[in-house]
Amino acid sequence: MSGYMPVDAPIFIAGHRGLVGSAIGRELRRLGYTNLLTRSRAELDLLHADSVADFFLKERPKFVVLAAAKVGGILANNSYPADFIRQNLAIQSNIIEASYANGVDRLLFLGSSCIYPKMAPQPMPESCLLTGPLEPTNRPYALAKIAGIEMCWSFNRQYGTRYLAAMPTNLYGPNDNFDLNTSHVLPALMRKTAKAIAEGAPEVEVWGSGTPKRELLYSDDLAEACVYLLNLSQEKYSTLLRDDVPPLINIGTGEDVTIRELAETVARVLGFKGVLRFDPSRPDGTPRKLMDVSLIHALGWQHRVALEEGIKRTWEAVQSEIGN
Repeated sequence: MSGYMPVDAPIFIAGHRGLVGSAIGRELRRLGYTNLLTRSRAELDLLHADSVADFFLKERPKFVVLAAAKVGGILANNSYPADFIRQNLAIQSNIIEASYANGVDRLLFLGSSCIYPKMAPQPMPESCLLTGPLEPTNRPYALAKIAGIEMCWSFNRQYGTRYLAAMPTNLYGPNDNFDLNTSHVLPALMRKTAKAIAEGAPEVEVWGSGTPKRELLYSDDLAEACVYLLNLSQEKYSTLLRDDVPPLINIGTGEDVTIRELAETVARVLGFKGVLRFDPSRPDGTPRKLMDVSLIHALGWQHRVALEEGIKRTWEAVQSEIGN
């Protein structure tokens, strides 16, 4: 492995058991990195500033991937808005502050495409941040993530740190959340479809009209992009850390599908032969969320895994877990 990060550098992956963190851990191990720092929630509660400070003081990570977050779909965001903003603000504030105090070289903060305005231009460039109202269904989460971007930018400007915020599009893959009450659209569709197959049900209910469009990125592709960014040369990395704009970069495919097309792809991959029933009384969310990925493409990275192939890989990895 050649790049900016030495293979024996201590790298802290906050949220290593989640969809994003586990994929980044797999990618780093695949590339030969040998000093990955991970802690379970029982071992390190990221909501407690003193615990985080003690961990950084003891372990002295040189690189940090901030993938820990409280996440969920429309239902979870609507049901627990205070939890979403309080917990995400605490986690990212504690880790960014400890990173600065202990001389972390590069920190990569993972956000979400929901930071952009509900009616943002499509595809959404990084420059459309804070140019319009947010989607109400996940506003507390989005505001927390926007605050994280602002923290990275502020620390860079005031203290000379080198923190970068990466905004992935909708993600999916192994270790996703398949709980129907808290999951995002694709894992929810996979869980519902698997349940219908197991029970011999004639139909699968899909929330909303089916017309909104979503861009989806396989988690292993995101992991590759994250490690690619952390390994950029100083010259290329520095182009992302300007004083006049936030240190922000989109990660996505630049392609999207309707929810109807997504549900049909899931049905095809899992082998469901019944009917998809759309419920327009349920919220649709943002009409479209397509990322402008020209910046990361210009740096030399593009996704590899097509949507149907990614759904197949995910299904192979999790069917014993969600097929009942």
